[in-house]
Amino acid sequence: MVAHEPAYSARVVSLNLCTDALLVKLAPERVSALSPLARDPTLSPVAAEAALLPWVRPDAEAVLRLRPDMVLAGEYGAQAALMVLRARGVRVVQVSEPTDFGGVASEVGTVAAALGVARRGAAMVTDMRARLGAIQVKARGQAIFWEARGYTAGPGSFADTLLRRAGFADVGNGRVVGLETMLMHPPDVLVTAQAPAFPSLSTDMLSHPALATIKRMAVPPALVTCPGPWSVGAVEILSK
Repeated sequence: MVAHEPAYSARVVSLNLCTDALLVKLAPERVSALSPLARDPTLSPVAAEAALLPWVRPDAEAVLRLRPDMVLAGEYGAQAALMVLRARGVRVVQVSEPTDFGGVASEVGTVAAALGVARRGAAMVTDMRARLGAIQVKARGQAIFWEARGYTAGPGSFADTLLRRAGFADVGNGRVVGLETMLMHPPDVLVTAQAPAFPSLSTDMLSHPALATIKRMAVPPALVTCPGPWSVGAVEILSK
């Protein structure tokens, strides 16, 4: 006898970019609406799928009109709306942002269980771990994950996890590193998650011509903005 997932007909709304991705990956047939950011290809790992799905503002009145059985949300953001939704009897499931792949596995399990698709969640985690296990880990030198305004990945952050998983020694330490400091003490590799199609003053120095002598590696922001199983793709890029 073949075991099946339990029947579950919930109408689910997601109000967070990260829960958007998990919902679409785990149970696309249960999407009632996603957050507006789900359709942004520079940030969302499910932008193509989300383009065909409804979206809703993180506003309690707009969400209630959809009569959801469950609302997925992040640890922060839309707090006023979530308070109203809970008061109206809507089940709200909030998840925190993981800092490593163990946390990603836990987050997937939590959301999959809430959606009633535990087997799908387990399969997703198994695939993630298999991809991580297939990556050849070797010492690749020192690296800095450089972000907008010169911020760097700090110890215990997800970006730090990505660098270390790929074999780099993360020397960013979470501090702000300006252009002059970067030139005086360059790492072996400078890693960015800049979206070239959408430059801004905050990211302008990341592409400064004075940095041309430092080896650069770029990962798509959609792989790292929200830590998830899809973030293995960033490790695969960095380990090449």
